[in-house]
Amino acid sequence: MDTGLLHLHNLLRWVIVILLLVSLYKAWAGWQQKKVFSPADKKVWLFTMIAGHITLLVGLYQVLMGRFGILKGLPEGVDSVMKNKIYRFFWVEHPITMILAIVFLTLAHGMAKKQVPDDVKYRKAFIFLLLAFILLLAGVPWPFRGAEIGRSLIP
Repeated sequence: MDTGLLHLHNLLRWVIVILLLVSLYKAWAGWQQKKVFSPADKKVWLFTMIAGHITLLVGLYQVLMGRFGILKGLPEGVDSVMKNKIYRFFWVEHPITMILAIVFLTLAHGMAKKQVPDDVKYRKAFIFLLLAFILLLAGVPWPFRGAEIGRSLIP
């Protein structure tokens, strides 16, 4: 089950990246072209937020009970979480950056519900989505991060 959930978590990363790029484009285009806010924009931002929250739930399961889960404890020979590269990344760095990214996705979607001018909606949503995208890129275990931390691009 752990392997299946890890693969699902890995695949959902690509769903979020694609939806986030579409959301960023829609927010940027709406802001720059002074468009009227449309229900289609709200739906794309909603789907991006939903994908982020589903991935967060799978990730929280992984961090608590997965292969390197917190509830399984530190293995013998590992004296500190912060001194061990693997545990520091998967117990501290990855969860914090991803939770912050999901918060910014939620804030971006929240802009769709606010009663503010459309250019403000698009501008603020673009900023929140851009911050989420930067955090996502920084916190994902990309293959170039090293053999211990890096994950394959496709499971």
